[in-house]
Amino acid sequence: MKFANYSFGQIEIDGNIYKEDLVINKGKIQRRNKEVSEPLKEEYGHTPLTLAENIPWDCQTLIVATGEGNALPIADEVRIRAGALGVKIKEMRTPDAILVLNMVNLEDTNAIIHLTC
Repeated sequence: MKFANYSFGQIEIDGNIYKEDLVINKGKIQRRNKEVSEPLKEEYGHTPLTLAENIPWDCQTLIVATGEGNALPIADEVRIRAGALGVKIKEMRTPDAILVLNMVNLEDTNAIIHLTC
C-alpha cells in the first residue's frame, strides 16, 4: 500500500484519491464512521475518536493520524481499551503518520487517518 500526495482534506493511496477520514485495517481501506462520535464534539472542541467508531483493534500498533494541526482528540476510553487489548497507540500529525505508514508492515499496524484540521 502506497500513501502519497497528502494535502489538507485529501490523500492518495495506491493511485486513488480519498477526501474523507479513513480507517486502514489489515491493508483494507474503510471510511471512518465519525458521525457516531459527533455528539461529543462540543465537549472535546472537535469530533473525537471514540469506542463507538469502527476502530481496527486487530493489530499490535494503531497509528492515529490526528490531522494537519493535530486537532483530532482521542477519548480516554479508547486509550483504556487499547491498553487492555495490548495495542500500542501511536498518535501523530497526519503528514508524519503518512511517512510512517509507508515504512511499516500493515499486517501488524492499522491506522485511523484524519484528513483535515
